[in-house]
Amino acid sequence: MKKPARRDGTPDRNNKKQRPTRSETGGRTRSEAGGRPDRAEAGHRSGRPDAAKGKPGRPDPAAKNKRGKPKSAKPQRAQAQAPKISNAKPARHQYADADRPVGPPQGDGMRLQKVLAQAGVASRRAAEELISQGRVEVDGRIVIEQGLRIDPENAVVRVDGVRVVVQKDLVHLALNKPRGWQSTMSDDLGRPCVGDIVSERVAAGQRLFHVGRLDADTEGLLLLTNDGDLAHRLMHPSFEVSKTYLATVSGALERGVGKKLKEGVELEDGPAKVDTFTLLDINEGKSLVRVTLHEGRKHIVRRLFDAVGHPVIRLVRTDIGAVALGDQRPGTLRVLGRGEVGGLYGAVGL
Repeated sequence: MKKPARRDGTPDRNNKKQRPTRSETGGRTRSEAGGRPDRAEAGHRSGRPDAAKGKPGRPDPAAKNKRGKPKSAKPQRAQAQAPKISNAKPARHQYADADRPVGPPQGDGMRLQKVLAQAGVASRRAAEELISQGRVEVDGRIVIEQGLRIDPENAVVRVDGVRVVVQKDLVHLALNKPRGWQSTMSDDLGRPCVGDIVSERVAAGQRLFHVGRLDADTEGLLLLTNDGDLAHRLMHPSFEVSKTYLATVSGALERGVGKKLKEGVELEDGPAKVDTFTLLDINEGKSLVRVTLHEGRKHIVRRLFDAVGHPVIRLVRTDIGAVALGDQRPGTLRVLGRGEVGGLYGAVGL
């Protein structure tokens, strides 16, 4: 007897006909009973994966190919793994070029154009143009990139081959020492000395010392600095820094005197000679000459002219390397210019 339909008259779809079991079909499969074949049975016949066991891609061991050999599993396409994403930042110099010279970190030091501006080379804008033109050198390497930071206390900076002093605490002065003054920073006898001229600077904390000496009767150019390395090299004879003097000597000089001085004169402490000799004037039994030499022995100019029979009456030193006395008045100081300082450093290999 069929169950009645729903109250609204539609048939009851939930009432599905139950499938016959093996016991009802006499032990036969569904296909033998005239129904749809069982999944396990169909998979076994076709050699396809055992769907009943839920293991796709594994062939049935009993399945064979046309040659009677067991079938092998079909190659599966490898699935590309998704790339792993890392938000970690790389190391600061992880990909740095090993051949590239590594300068100071960008966060340290002072910008090169600012250093050049403070050294009086040029304005910042003009300094940037010098850098872009390849005219600036730092520690032996030409710099063309903008914004490079350097350590002004240790870096060696050159512009057009001339060294630029970038240390703020370095002082380079030119003094026109008057005649009769001692080349000392103090004098026990109370005589006027170089220290009296720079007393205010010394009181302000500057540790100055003179480069070489001039005897009391000699006037002219005397350098003062607090750069000990520069002062030592300027005084050392191996660097052969030239010094020029104007000498007023007694008597009218003969032609052979200059040649003799350039060839060398034997003194009590060894031979000595001048590099250049120029006769400027002869007047009233006196001769004015200009000589240049790199010797630094005591009273060397006076001793040379004494050896040739023309004692010195007045002696003025006018030049030391690239520094000239010019029209500077006696007893006055002036700060050396950038080119003069650079010339001194270049002369002694600094």
